Amino acid sequence: MRYILIPVKDLTRAKQRLAGLMSQEERTALAWALLESTFAAAAEVRNADKTAIVTLYPPAIELAEKYQFEVILEKQQISESVSVDFGSREAGLRGATSVLRLPIDLPLIRTDDIESLLNMGGTSPSTVIVPSRDGTGTNAILRNPPDLFPSHFGPGSLEKHLAEARRTGAACTLVENYRIALDIDEPEDIQELLRVAVESQISDLLHGTGVIDRLKL
Repeated sequence: MRYILIPVKDLTRAKQRLAGLMSQEERTALAWALLESTFAAAAEVRNADKTAIVTLYPPAIELAEKYQFEVILEKQQISESVSVDFGSREAGLRGATSVLRLPIDLPLIRTDDIESLLNMGGTSPSTVIVPSRDGTGTNAILRNPPDLFPSHFGPGSLEKHLAEARRTGAACTLVENYRIALDIDEPEDIQELLRVAVESQISDLLHGTGVIDRLKL
């Protein structure tokens, strides 16, 4: 059984690395728009058996239930890695044979991107990884089985995942996908999104906040 797993933090404290550019209200609105975009893309996926979120954040739970996603309720939020590993274990208990972790901060993600990754994770043990735009982080990761090895996120996490794959003897597929590689964490990421001139709810929101003027593009 194939699962999509989407971890969601408390968005009222989201996107701290953009604090010099946007107010907390603006950052929360951006994070929510990104979440809505990700949920909408995941909801149209045809080759996943279940989509679940792992969270403590009530507004995300309410939206997930509208999409008929499963909710994996955390007892506490310690880190992205802990949340993903907890959610993956719980998905395994619910019958998942593979879990694809997706972040919520991918402004360009499309349904067919998700479907393509799911199709690559058929054998066990195996992992499919999409690196971050700078080539050091991990933006999406599929593991078969779900608890194949621990999660690592942030700079340097790609190499850690590759080492875990070698340690477990898992087949490892690296996928270069620009739309998944571009996440929104830093001002430079916003500049890159605006550079590609993609019209979307996210770019409209950024235009509306006046971020472009603040970036001095």
